[in-house]
Formats: sequence, structure tokens, C-alpha cells
Amino acid sequence: MDTASQQITVVGQGVVSAVPDVMRLNAGVEVRKAGAGEAFAGARAAAVRLTRTLAEAGIAAKDLRTSELSLGPEYENYPKVSAYRAAQGVEAVIRDLSQADRIIDLVASIGEEARLNGVSFEISDPVKALRDARDRAFHDARGKAEQYARLSGRPLGQVVAITEEVEGPPRPMMMAAAAAEQSSISPGEQSVSVAVRVVYSFGA
Repeated sequence: MDTASQQITVVGQGVVSAVPDVMRLNAGVEVRKAGAGEAFAGARAAAVRLTRTLAEAGIAAKDLRTSELSLGPEYENYPKVSAYRAAQGVEAVIRDLSQADRIIDLVASIGEEARLNGVSFEISDPVKALRDARDRAFHDARGKAEQYARLSGRPLGQVVAITEEVEGPPRPMMMAAAAAEQSSISPGEQSVSVAVRVVYSFGA
């Protein structure tokens, strides 16, 4: 007898929501000057001020990363150059979200060269959320298999195989109202999902 005809294959889904506890701040500096060297020197000096400000705010050296370095002409009517633009970006990892507003304000305070290019949030340790999602996915698969066995009028047997399917990185969900009340920065929630393919045999 065909082995496949003696099996039930189901896919279980498990989703768990978690509040991110890390923010990545994409900041930087931008300078426009008549000369390329002048623009680049101005951007580099402003970047030093920005990096120093972030370090003094408590951001560890390992959590600061240069994310952009650029220099190029701007044209009034090509090929006539009107100015040179120099920029340097810094990504800062903020591990204490209660300090996010203060650090953003400090970045803005370094001068007219300052730029804020956005933020993103992440869960620093998704292991527990993943474990909970796996539990839910397996229980979901078990419930489906039991239902199919009952509908077919046969007893459910043992697990034959388990395969976890990739569901991608955590996905953002709606912002958390409580966080929004405490700060202008709200990490919201992220969903951690797991899909598991489980093969059962029919019981005797």
C-alpha cells in the first residue's frame, strides 16, 4: 500500500507578538559648499561632533556605525556646478528606549548640518518569542491532524516527520498606545511567526 495514503500532512501556524526593545537611529550630517574640499571637511567635522555627542549620550562604540560617506557636485545648469554636497551617515543602536527622545534631541542640537533619516525597531532576543510561536504552530498542526483523522473515521497515529518552514523576520504591528503616551517614540509591536509541516501516520 502506498505509504502516502497512510499519512496525514498538515501545516501549523504560530504567531506571537512582542514589543521591540532596540531602536536603530539613522542620523547623519550634510554640508553644501562652493568647493569640494570645503564641503567634505565641513561634513567630516560635523560627523565628529555627531559621533562625540552620541558617545557622550551613552551609546557604546560597538553600537555606532558609519552608514554613508558621499561627496558630489550639484548642478545649476549642467555642466555648471553650483555647489558640492558632502554627507556622512551614522547608525546608532539605542538599547534603552526611554532615552530615545533625549538622544534624538541631542542629534538635532549639533547644528544645521544635522540630519535625521529615520528609525527602525527590533527585538534584541527573539528566542523566547520563537519558542512560543513554535509551540503554537505545533499545537495548531496537531489540532488540524486530529480533525482530519476524525473526519476520515480513522485514529491518528504517531508523528512521522516535522519540518519548520521559514516565515521571514519579525513583522511590525500596530503601535502600542501605552508607549505612545510616555514618549514621542513608539516601538509598537512585532509579530514573530513560525510555520511547521507535520506528517502523521494513521493509527492502527
